[in-house]
Amino acid sequence: MEVKDANVALLSNFEVFQLLTDLKQQRKESGKTKQSSGQQNLNTIMYETLKYISKTPCRYQSPETVRDFLVAMKGHKLTKAEKLQLLNHRPVTAVEIQLMVEESEERLTEEQIESLLQTVTSILPGDPEEQQRDSAMATEGKGDQA
Repeated sequence: MEVKDANVALLSNFEVFQLLTDLKQQRKESGKTKQSSGQQNLNTIMYETLKYISKTPCRYQSPETVRDFLVAMKGHKLTKAEKLQLLNHRPVTAVEIQLMVEESEERLTEEQIESLLQTVTSILPGDPEEQQRDSAMATEGKGDQA
């Protein structure tokens, strides 16, 4: 097999999650029970990938969210790969941004990093349970200060 163009397209975790979820649904509906060993291997890979990806922020994303995020990112001078990493990982700290954006110290000011974090956290949904815990802790902290 020959790879003609390795970078035809980059897929986000959300797109992979959607694709595998749709394939899984189609397989359930077809109802085939007898499978070759190659098919069983593919099923294992699909299962393991879905298991991993369902623990990432892409689980809470939608096509509209992804589109809104990419439109908002046009103002930031980032590469496609960097935007993809931000989309897949949903960073919440400046350190995470520095790990995902190459040479971020030279390319971005602290204000730009804060703006980037604000954009990411405001557009991309996080884990609802985690957000509830964080807001409960913030409320608790305010109660302690009073």
